[in-house]
Amino acid sequence: MKITVIIPVFNTEEFLPECIESVINQTYENIEIIIVDDASTDNSNRIINEYSKMDERIKISSFTERKGVGAARNFGLRQSTGEYVYFLDSDDFIESATLQKLIENIRGYKIISGRQKIVKKHNDIFQKENNDKGLLFKDRFRHFGGMSIIHHLISKEFILANNLTFTENVHCYTELPIIISLLKGLEEIPYLSDCLYFKRLRNDPISNPALMQLEREQRLHDFLTIYNDLRDMEKGDSFITDYLDKQFLNLYRKEVVMLFADKAKIANNFNLLSFSAKKVSKRMLKNTNMVVKHEIKLLAKGKEEKYSRLLTFHHFARNLKRALKGRTKMYYFIYDTILLKLPIKEKTIIFESFLGKNYSDSPKYIYEHMVKQNMDFKYIWIFNKKVKDIPGKHKQIKRFSFAYYYYLATAKYWVSNSRMPLHLKKRSENIYLQTWHGTPLKKLVFDMNDVYSANPNYKKHFYEQSRRWDYLISPNQYSTDIFKRAFKYNKKVLEYGYPRNDILYHKDRNRIAKNIKQKLGIPLNKKVVLYAPTWRDDEYYEPGKYKFNLSLNLQDMKEKLGDQYVILLRMHYFIADDIETKGLEDFALNLSKYNDIAELYLISDILITDYSSVFFDYANLKRPILFYTYDLEKYRDTLRGFYINIETDVPGPLLHTSEEVIDAILNIEKVEDEYKERYENFYKVYCDWDNGVAAAKIVDEVF
Repeated sequence: MKITVIIPVFNTEEFLPECIESVINQTYENIEIIIVDDASTDNSNRIINEYSKMDERIKISSFTERKGVGAARNFGLRQSTGEYVYFLDSDDFIESATLQKLIENIRGYKIISGRQKIVKKHNDIFQKENNDKGLLFKDRFRHFGGMSIIHHLISKEFILANNLTFTENVHCYTELPIIISLLKGLEEIPYLSDCLYFKRLRNDPISNPALMQLEREQRLHDFLTIYNDLRDMEKGDSFITDYLDKQFLNLYRKEVVMLFADKAKIANNFNLLSFSAKKVSKRMLKNTNMVVKHEIKLLAKGKEEKYSRLLTFHHFARNLKRALKGRTKMYYFIYDTILLKLPIKEKTIIFESFLGKNYSDSPKYIYEHMVKQNMDFKYIWIFNKKVKDIPGKHKQIKRFSFAYYYYLATAKYWVSNSRMPLHLKKRSENIYLQTWHGTPLKKLVFDMNDVYSANPNYKKHFYEQSRRWDYLISPNQYSTDIFKRAFKYNKKVLEYGYPRNDILYHKDRNRIAKNIKQKLGIPLNKKVVLYAPTWRDDEYYEPGKYKFNLSLNLQDMKEKLGDQYVILLRMHYFIADDIETKGLEDFALNLSKYNDIAELYLISDILITDYSSVFFDYANLKRPILFYTYDLEKYRDTLRGFYINIETDVPGPLLHTSEEVIDAILNIEKVEDEYKERYENFYKVYCDWDNGVAAAKIVDEVF
């Protein structure tokens, strides 16, 4: 028996190879693969054609203009010649025995399904689960609760006999008419718990959303269009109308209520929603909670003003209930409902560096310039813990304290080098200066294909957070070009260099360096090596909590370099581990928690790094840089990818072992001479804007 696998495609070049290969490598080989390209604008069509040359079972059709997933699936159905049909989305994939298991167990049934597994990150597919319970049967009503036809093997005879087709006049929920026909023709659905379909949770709903990542308003209109047609068509069948009404109520609770948090959305959608609400049976409303029941009744009666007032109260009560669960939640509730209505303080500036971890980076140097100029502002610094020795008159507040919310709500200016929490609404009167924190080497946000360690909503959240930025600082033209594209940023870019690098050009930088060495207890007769590696996306305990395994042999370095050098260890602020330096106290200093890395640049004679952007800043000093890239192939090809060719463009050698690092330090003059020309070219491209006055220029323009 032949199985026809139908794959509609639209702009999924990133995922297509894994999808297609999962089908052509099935253990069950009697298949045809119909791929319908719905007028993709990326490289999807090229990828499809390449695979069709490799496997004659692949048949390709391409639309010249986009018609939607419903039209693509219908076209695939018309072309199919198999006794059974299987639908697969082009961003998903299946395990190798999926079709074998389905065809062996369908027997005389019209349909059979398996288990879907959500894939948030790549490693999810390798997590084994013991779910082999053989052939089970699921209640048809509950089985199609998700309104999806994927991962079902369906008899072609049943499809033809019932004239099953997908809806073509909407983007989402196109399979609902087919599901209704299946519900009417079946009592229960056979189900294999160990037959896996990997459903990818895509992480770029901004530039390339999956269908169910389209805007709520779009999805609502699509659902109501189909719901109204089917509800009228099936009004004599209580089982089907109950199913449809349940989907309506589920959508209302999960999507409509959230959509209508914006009052303007109520006016835009009220009439269509009211028309649909009239169709919901009283029987289905009986089991609905009291608040939702009352809202649906007001919708059905067309009472827009009363409905709007009730929904406002619904959201207020919902937010208050959440606020009562904890102090920080209560602070935010007060921020949102009260503090944002207070007068704005025109002369107040909020400063934060690395999420309140320290006093450092460009916010520090902007602040210190303003203090030296005796500018008439009130300065607020946000910290996790109180910080000593900050010059100038200022106020320190604890992150996520009540004062934190008060000043963020009322301060005219926000200055930060990382993202402010998404839940903090920014007032239209606020001016947000985003200083950022490095020249990009590793790909950023919308230039990244996949985000293995982060929340699947990372790109969406980043996009929403970056819409609040009014100014973004750039250190060079290379960064400006990347920031605009990777952040989708179209507001003002301040192209003056990084304020944090001003200290590297200070006229008294030698005196400053000597004072820092003495403060840290570093012998003035010894040279300093700074080791500042990046964090690895795949080394983490859980999303957002990272770890790092030190690969340098510090003991060996001490034995061979200890007479002339000390080494400073400076780990990325994401990294949670404290590096062990016991027994190396007179050689290795762990300064990962030292506030300002620019001061460590200033006292260092040599920098060792890997894929951290620190070398762009350090290059301003024109001192030697060594690249300890022991995992280059993995990092470049598997994790983030680079903007530049690290093997030909960086101003120093790529070293792969501790022995090579030690040898390079012992022969550092030879290394400098070998990389002199490359270093000079690098400096011209990436350090051209830094000249010691970035803070002054930025303050003049923004404040």
